[in-house]
This record gives sequence, structure tokens and C-alpha cells, in this order.
Amino acid sequence: MQSLAQEIKSFSKANLRKQCTRVTTLSGRRIIETWKGSTVQVVEETVQPESACGYIQDNNWDLQVGYIKPYLLLGSQDAAHDFGTLRKYKVTHILNVAYGVENAFPDLFIYKTLSILDLPDTDIISYIEECAQFIDQAKKGVVLVHCNSGVSRSVSVVIGYLMLKENQPFGDMFALVKSARPASCPNPGFMEQIYIFLMNCPFKATSASIVVSYMALI
Repeated sequence: MQSLAQEIKSFSKANLRKQCTRVTTLSGRRIIETWKGSTVQVVEETVQPESACGYIQDNNWDLQVGYIKPYLLLGSQDAAHDFGTLRKYKVTHILNVAYGVENAFPDLFIYKTLSILDLPDTDIISYIEECAQFIDQAKKGVVLVHCNSGVSRSVSVVIGYLMLKENQPFGDMFALVKSARPASCPNPGFMEQIYIFLMNCPFKATSASIVVSYMALI
């Protein structure tokens, strides 16, 4: 009987059975990966599915802009990168709170860039005052606040700004933003932070109950 060390020394890759892995790509295309030695051979499966499965990338641009105030707009990175949309809404300033999104027209607009991650544990409240200062500076013009999708980070910033500067309760401000941009939906972590932020506001009772009700639905 061979020892383990002897078995290892006498082992040969030739004794291994060939392994095949079937992979379905994001577009639904099926391929077969077969290892041969240290290389992998990739062939396309002869029978493909009639319809794609998995995640399908949406290549349509989101140019819907939420009109919050005469000087304050809300949108996605697509709107911020579309010159026609920016001209249409007479944008002069752009507040970019996305992560990894470059400013498309640095010579034509006044930018403020804060790379914020859309994660529940990101301290979104810590950015509100800095964002509010930039928005206030842009009041003589028009500022577009955007993140990547215009759904969570930029929405939270706009709501926080309105509560801080306009002295308005969360419920009213969320309703305003939601009606202007229906896609608005801050992540649960941001909502919890706003809830804590409300504890220091004079209108905390009504607003806090609305936040709790909203968080129960998401």
C-alpha cells in the first residue's frame, strides 16, 4: 500500500478526466468551457435558448429631470452627460455625487464633485452641509444634482438640503421629490440616517412617523 507522499509523487494529470463547464452569459448566450492541460477551450453550444435570460443591460438613456425648485433639478448621470438636456433646463451648475462618473463639460458648467457610494452604511448626512453650500451658491442660476441613477444618493442630498435650508419636514419634501422624479428611492440606510437627522428637527414627530412607515415598505 502506497503512502500519501508516494501517491502524490506518482500522480499524473493524464489520469484526470476532462471537465466541461456550461456557462450562460449575461445576454443569454451559452458556451462550453473545457480544460485541456493549463489552457481552456471555449466553444459555443449548438442549441441556444429562444430568449435571453439573466440580466439584460438597458441602453436607453434616462433623461427625465425632476423639477424641484426653479433653481434646483434632480436627475441621473445620463441627464448630466446630455448637453441638449442641460441647455433645455438652463443648467449653470452641476452637483455630481456619483461614484466613478466624470464631469462631461468642465469648461461649460460649474461643478462640485463628491464621490459617494450608494451603500446603506455610507454616512450620507455628513455630505449634506457641503452639498447645501454649493446649491446655495447656484441659486442665481440652475443646479442639477445627480448620482449614477438619480434614485438614492442625489435624492437623499436634495431631501436633506430642503429640510436643512427650507425648514420643511421630511414627509412634504419626499412627496415633492417623488412627484418630480418618480424613480426616487433612497436605500434603507440613508432613510435610517434621515430618521436620526429628524430627531434634531422641530417637526420631528410627524416626519419621523412617515419615515418609519416608508422604511417598513422597503
